[in-house]
Amino acid sequence: MNDVTGDAPILEAIGIRKSFGPLEVLKGIDLSLGRGEVVALIGPSGSGKSTFIRCLNMLETPTGGTLRFRQKPIGKDFRDRGDTVGIGTLRRHVGMVFQHFNLFPHMTALENVVEGPITVARKPRREAEEHARDLLAQVGLSEKCDTYPAHLSGGQKQRVAIARALAMEPEVLLLDEVTSALDPELVGEVLNVIRRLADAGMTMAIVTHEMAFAADVARRVLFFDQGTVAEEGTPETIIAHPTSERLRGFLARFHQ
Repeated sequence: MNDVTGDAPILEAIGIRKSFGPLEVLKGIDLSLGRGEVVALIGPSGSGKSTFIRCLNMLETPTGGTLRFRQKPIGKDFRDRGDTVGIGTLRRHVGMVFQHFNLFPHMTALENVVEGPITVARKPRREAEEHARDLLAQVGLSEKCDTYPAHLSGGQKQRVAIARALAMEPEVLLLDEVTSALDPELVGEVLNVIRRLADAGMTMAIVTHEMAFAADVARRVLFFDQGTVAEEGTPETIIAHPTSERLRGFLARFHQ
């Protein structure tokens, strides 16, 4: 399905709104994500970053606005219908890595990684396991294939979660604060994996509080504030040389 050509965005959000009852969490968010592009979403807790990234693969259903994948609108049905992309197709090609790993505790690292390709993509087990072992090697966990999550560190669990998302061979990877639940000494090992993915050309949208990392890997940075994108630009303009008082105040806590 790799039919996006030229500069056309692979994933696009137009005027996305989301309300929970009377509370409007997203107030019209736009994002155009080109192939191979890395975009960082930053902002204070409660500003709507995680809700927005969950909307991008319909884990949260937007209240308003339009989502497009490969220039086709995403519908509310699981299957494709006419020119509308189904939620199942979207999730097959837009992977997600969560803050709290969400590994299956009764499965080994290898079994966690092969589950999606076997049950969803219908890959033969031997082929899926071979690919899974290669992915676990890429995230530095070759020796943990037969280890259960209870016996893995937080950083190791998150690296398994990344390998699990990559096993579906996504075109886009969404990462929602994937280091925020980790002990500080484990953050680097996960960020190194993401950095290698960026260097390899993976298209990613990353919600993060790691400002130096965002400045290093992202092409664009979106600053969320109270359900809106208050500022957008390059890491140089947003993180290195912020101009607004609100953005400077937010970044100041990371420059202590």
